[in-house]
Amino acid sequence: MALEARRVLVVHAPPDLFTYNDRQILASLGYAIYTPEEFEDARTLDRPHPDLRLVDERQLAEVPEDGGTTVPIVALTGRHGVTGADPRIVGALPRPPGMHDIYRVAQQLLEDTPRSTLRVAVHLSARIQRRGNSWLGVVLSLSENGCLVRSPEPLMLGSQLELSFRLPRAGELRVEAESAYQLVPDFGLIFHAAPPAVRGAIADYVREALLS
Repeated sequence: MALEARRVLVVHAPPDLFTYNDRQILASLGYAIYTPEEFEDARTLDRPHPDLRLVDERQLAEVPEDGGTTVPIVALTGRHGVTGADPRIVGALPRPPGMHDIYRVAQQLLEDTPRSTLRVAVHLSARIQRRGNSWLGVVLSLSENGCLVRSPEPLMLGSQLELSFRLPRAGELRVEAESAYQLVPDFGLIFHAAPPAVRGAIADYVREALLS
C-alpha cells in the first residue's frame, strides 16, 4: 500500500481509538491514519517518516527515533494537558480524541493556510472567567468559531469558560468557550452558541485583517 495522502499521521495508542469511518473521513480530507506497524509496511523511500505522531502519553517511551528528524507529537492525555517537558510534544488532545479535534490540530500544525474557517493572527488582551475566577490572557489567533489563547493560569482540556475581548468598531465581545485542544504552551478554544451578531463581528474583523 503506497502512502499517497498529503499528510500521514501515525497513532501510538490502543487500536480501538479510531473507528473505520473516522479513518476514512480523515483520509478523504488528506490525512492518512496508520498504526506504527502499518506505516512500517507501507512507507516508501520518499516518505521515510510521518508528518505527525498522535501518542497516548502512557506510550511515549515506545516512540521510535526518526533518523535525525524530529517528528512532532500530539500527546493524547488527560484533562490537565502537557507541560512541554518533552521537546517533541507540540500539542495535546484529550483522550480519546474526537475526529474533528484531530483535524483541527493537524491543520494548525501542518498547514500554512489552515482550512475550515478564516483565521488571523492577533494579539488581543482578553479576560478569562471560569468558576467565579477571572484573569487576563492574550488571544493569539482568531476565527468566528474559536481562538488560540495564552493563559498565565492553567486551563484544563474540556473546561468551560467565558472569554471577553475588544475589537475595533465592534467593542467588547463575550463568548462562551470550551478548551478543546493544546498547542504548547497555548490552548485552543471553541466558541459555543455565540450570538450571530458576535460571530458576524468577528468574521468581519478577520476578513478586514486579512485584506489589510
